[in-house]
Amino acid sequence: MNDMQFLTWVRGTGLDIAVSIFVLGVLWRLFEIYSLGRKPDLAAPRSTPGASGWNTVFRRSVPPPGMVKRSPVSYIGGYVFHIGLAIVVFLFAPHILLVENLTGLSWPGLPSQFVDLAAVVTMAAMVVVLFDRINKPVKRYLSTFGDWFTWTLTFLPVLTGWMAVQHLVLPYTTMLALHILSVELLLIFLPFTKLFHAFTVFGSRWYIGKINGHKGVVV
Repeated sequence: MNDMQFLTWVRGTGLDIAVSIFVLGVLWRLFEIYSLGRKPDLAAPRSTPGASGWNTVFRRSVPPPGMVKRSPVSYIGGYVFHIGLAIVVFLFAPHILLVENLTGLSWPGLPSQFVDLAAVVTMAAMVVVLFDRINKPVKRYLSTFGDWFTWTLTFLPVLTGWMAVQHLVLPYTTMLALHILSVELLLIFLPFTKLFHAFTVFGSRWYIGKINGHKGVVV
C-alpha cells in the first residue's frame, strides 16, 4: 500500500468505521446513563439562593476562589488547551468542510494563521500540563494508564495535523493520512474512555446541582 492508497483508505473505509463506532458508542453510553433512572425525591424542596442546576454548571466551570494561585498549571493550562483544542477542531476551514460533507452543517471559520497559532499554544499547554502531572508525586500516583492514553489520543491529532499543514518530517500525503488515522483512533476510543466527559460534563454538573438544590445545598 503506497501513500495515496493509505490516504484513500483512511479517508474512506477507515473514516466510515471510526464514525460508526463513535456514533454507536456515544449513543450506547448515553443510553446506559439515562436509563439508570432515579427514585423520586419525596422530600419538600428547600429554596436556597444559588442552589440549582444552572448555577452549579456556572460555578463548576470557573476556578474556585484561590485555586488558580495554588495550582496555576492545572487551571490555566487546562483552560488554555481546552479552548485551543475547540478552536482547532471547530474553526479550521478544512474541518468545517469535512463536517459539511458529512452532515450538511457549516459555519464560518478562522484564518489559518490564527488556527495554526492556536494549535501551537494548545500543544504547549498540553505538554506543560503533562509534565506537571509527572513532576507532582500526588498527581503521578493518582494517574492511571487511562490518563496517559487519553492524553496521547488527544495530543496526536493536533501534532500530526500541525505537521501536515507545515509540511514537516514526512511527505504531505503521508502526514495527512497519519493525521486522519489519529483522529479516527480518537473517535473510536472516545466513547469508552475518560474523554467521554465531553458529552457528560455539563449534564452531570446540572444534575448534581439540581439534586442538591432540591435539598437547599449549594454545590
